[in-house]
Amino acid sequence: QVQLVESGGGLVQPGGSLRLSCAASGSIFRISVMGWYRQAPGKERELVATISRGGSENYSDSVKGRFTISRDSAKTTVFLQMNSLKPEDTAVYYCNARWGVGGNNWGQGTQVTVSS
Repeated sequence: QVQLVESGGGLVQPGGSLRLSCAASGSIFRISVMGWYRQAPGKERELVATISRGGSENYSDSVKGRFTISRDSAKTTVFLQMNSLKPEDTAVYYCNARWGVGGNNWGQGTQVTVSS
């Protein structure tokens, strides 16, 4: 199992920035991909960005050029730097880890609200 703990959400004005963190523990050596997803009220959970064990990054079109996913050298913490935030970025952001064969864990989520 992999445990994930997110932090860094909050309220920010349009055009502002936030940085989310996700700390992984447990069977971290088995993690193949970590990423961020988000869910706005009344909408389905959607991909934001992922980073593979090898460092390959993937972004949704809606955040490309504004958000950056990264990780620390120990590969136990993943970050999501969010710049030029828009009201439509408002959502609960969830950290995700895929590991082993079929392993899939989620964090508890952190609220991001973009509003003036």
